[in-house]
Amino acid sequence: MKILVTGKGGREHAILTALSESPSQPQLFAWPGSDAIASLATRVDAPDLPALIAFMKQEGIDLCVAGEEAWLVKDEGLANMCETAGIPCWGPRKESAQLEASKTFAKLFLKRHGIPTADFTVCESKAEALAAIKEYPTVLKFDGLAAGKGVAVCPNAEEAEAFLDDVFTKLLFGAGNLIVETCLTGPEISIFVSVCDDQYHILMPARDYKRIRDNDQGPNTGGMGAVASRDLADAALMQRIEEEIVKPTVQGLIKDGLRYRGFLYCGLMLTPQGPMVIEYNCRFGDPEAEAVLPMVRGDFEQYCFAAAQGKLAPELISFAEGWSICVILASAGYPASSRSGDAICGLEQVSDARVFHCGTRRNPAGVYETNGGRVLAVVAQGTTRTAARDQAYANADKITFDGQQRRTDIAKMHFE
Repeated sequence: MKILVTGKGGREHAILTALSESPSQPQLFAWPGSDAIASLATRVDAPDLPALIAFMKQEGIDLCVAGEEAWLVKDEGLANMCETAGIPCWGPRKESAQLEASKTFAKLFLKRHGIPTADFTVCESKAEALAAIKEYPTVLKFDGLAAGKGVAVCPNAEEAEAFLDDVFTKLLFGAGNLIVETCLTGPEISIFVSVCDDQYHILMPARDYKRIRDNDQGPNTGGMGAVASRDLADAALMQRIEEEIVKPTVQGLIKDGLRYRGFLYCGLMLTPQGPMVIEYNCRFGDPEAEAVLPMVRGDFEQYCFAAAQGKLAPELISFAEGWSICVILASAGYPASSRSGDAICGLEQVSDARVFHCGTRRNPAGVYETNGGRVLAVVAQGTTRTAARDQAYANADKITFDGQQRRTDIAKMHFE
């Protein structure tokens, strides 16, 4: 079987690794991929989506797996274009992917279907947003895609004004509205669901760490680490999440005529009033994918292929017991900027852990160097959280590059 994965980061590296470890060992392709991904998959050189679709038809690609979110809503939409070309795609259609591409769309969807979420106001200007803020802390969300950086939890008016200037004056994320939300409190949890029309399969839960520094200090990032384990949520909590959030989400998609086939991420806050939706992502989370996918057992390839064709088969995969811990190594300047070209040392010393490449490239000498904000994801598993954490950090210690940033409290904060 020939499978193409869209994307180039750590999430796609993890997806391709899981596919490569499937019993049938499919032939893998990646667009655009990366130098590290090239060890697993053939990189495709296509300037745009129409060219990619033409390549997949010519090559006889059997399945396209959506990695990055942007292509789901670009042009006519990756899944829509695949369907027209007769290529099964594990990723939602453009109209359904608005759940992630537009925070306003998602909040109105949640409200319409009675799914618990924070109170909100949609604002078209800085003045409207300031008027909508009733108390601090407050949560401000840019309406569109912003690579995980379009959300700010503002403890005071000064930080709120600064973020509003980024959105409405500097247009850092492009043109778009903004949502002012009531700030929820409680631990977060990431629930991943495979959705196939009116069927769904809840996968292993995870938790990510979004702030750049320890103790959840500093600005939001795309994610500085993650933990994954069935022990993150007991059976009673998972049952409540299924009944109050997952099931009504799938039913809401059907009611709204939104066909959905692909991974759906439900970012939740476990508030004193119960689980509430913070956001939806229409693909696997990052860096949660790097923590969850190494725990997959069974035939991940056939699981994705069957689901893309309309048959969800949970029996094809299972998840290992224990814990999986992901530690992100980020470049100098991240998240405000990122520095590239710093040589990476120590990769060959890593043992009993996986390293997924989020933002790297090979220089002319063949040495990996930094090429993005989040550079590497170091991931280890263990029977206990402490064992997995120790293994992940022991291997992260072996890797060095100038300006490296990482948190020291992944899998520790929120647990102790």
